[in-house]
Amino acid sequence: MNKFKIFIVEDDLWYLQVLEYYLSKDFDYDIVRFSSGKECLDNLHQRPHLITLDYNLPDTDGMQILKKIKSVNAEIPIIFISSQDDPVLIKSVLDEGATDFFVKDENTRELLLHSINRIKDNHDLKEELEQLKVELGQKYEIQKIALGESNSIKKIYALIEKASKSNINVALSGESGTGKRLFARAIHFNSVRSNKPFISVDISAIPKDLVDMELFGQETTNVSGYVSSKMGKIEQANGGTLFLQNISDLEMNTQAKLLYFLEEKYFYKVGGEKLITSDVRFICSSSKDLIEEVRAKNLREDLFYALMRMPITLPPLRERGSDIIILAKHILNQYCIENNLEPKVLSSAACEKLLAYPFPGNIHELKSIIQFALVMSNAEQIEVSDLMFTKIINEINLFPEEKTMREYTISIVQSFLRRYDGNVLKVAEKLDIGKSTIYKMIQEKEIVP
Repeated sequence: MNKFKIFIVEDDLWYLQVLEYYLSKDFDYDIVRFSSGKECLDNLHQRPHLITLDYNLPDTDGMQILKKIKSVNAEIPIIFISSQDDPVLIKSVLDEGATDFFVKDENTRELLLHSINRIKDNHDLKEELEQLKVELGQKYEIQKIALGESNSIKKIYALIEKASKSNINVALSGESGTGKRLFARAIHFNSVRSNKPFISVDISAIPKDLVDMELFGQETTNVSGYVSSKMGKIEQANGGTLFLQNISDLEMNTQAKLLYFLEEKYFYKVGGEKLITSDVRFICSSSKDLIEEVRAKNLREDLFYALMRMPITLPPLRERGSDIIILAKHILNQYCIENNLEPKVLSSAACEKLLAYPFPGNIHELKSIIQFALVMSNAEQIEVSDLMFTKIINEINLFPEEKTMREYTISIVQSFLRRYDGNVLKVAEKLDIGKSTIYKMIQEKEIVP
């Protein structure tokens, strides 16, 4: 990090030396001295973090220098130190954008140091926030979170990129554990709104009678007439993104209020009469089939269309084929790094077992299985015996619908084609059927490769 650079502009050589001495004595500042306004202006390319400025200079007055500095860089804090004590002059200088104005007396040194320390702290905080934004952007780079080489995840990658480059409302759907929250963050932190808030709300986790207040805020007036105001999530997300999880759990009256905001761009707090505006990009998610929720009258059709401007359906892990191994290795490496463990690898047999498992809990379950295997393993390699699957899978109804044998066959072949990225020969080998049977299904458009 570069030193905090301060320009001192002062024509009184003795006072200039005094200022430099006090600022250099206990602080590691980069001090640059100037005796005229022109010298200061000619050196603004050095990008000072702060300028102290005498009002009366030999070549011009401080107001003119202030205006010229602000025209070059309006963000530079400027502190006036002058013998001028005219309140009207001081007010005009502060109104023009000066940070502080100190009259030269015995208190100047203490006041100046206090002001500079405050400005330096704000500068350091801004730099930390900017660095945090960079790190967040890197953390949520689409290439890093959309790990995999399957056709299904490549399609998601392309959709997430398109969503990130626009302000369109996005609806993420998919089974629990497919990464909806992670992809919502990726869309936000790769968008033009990345330096604004990302606010996440799980509708199912909020008591139904508090959802309105949580989203829109509340105003209350006590007996003495004092009005207190609570900001809602929509207002907090101004300029950024509001991620609504389990959108179909909203009560109908709240759905109507949300639709009104989407159409009119303003709302009223609960109990309030003041019109509130907020610039919000919506991303919503659901593990349920939102079309079925509309049919069941659990979700308003007009709200559905307002939020579903760009629908993205995340594929379950069992349909991503070899992505399972790519993700498993990534989880394994990350866990070893985070816990200072020696690196471990997956045996070929362990990879085969992972590929054969349907993962009802998707990526969340894979993460749990790999981390448990790593803890249990005493060798450099994760073996089949280290992989412990839950018993939930045994309770899954494999036949949730009544179909003909032909329909079940088509569903199974389609599922395996997704798992093995359209590799007909591999699917034929795994299902022990002729490849010509699969090609015929494709030719007759019963399945999609």
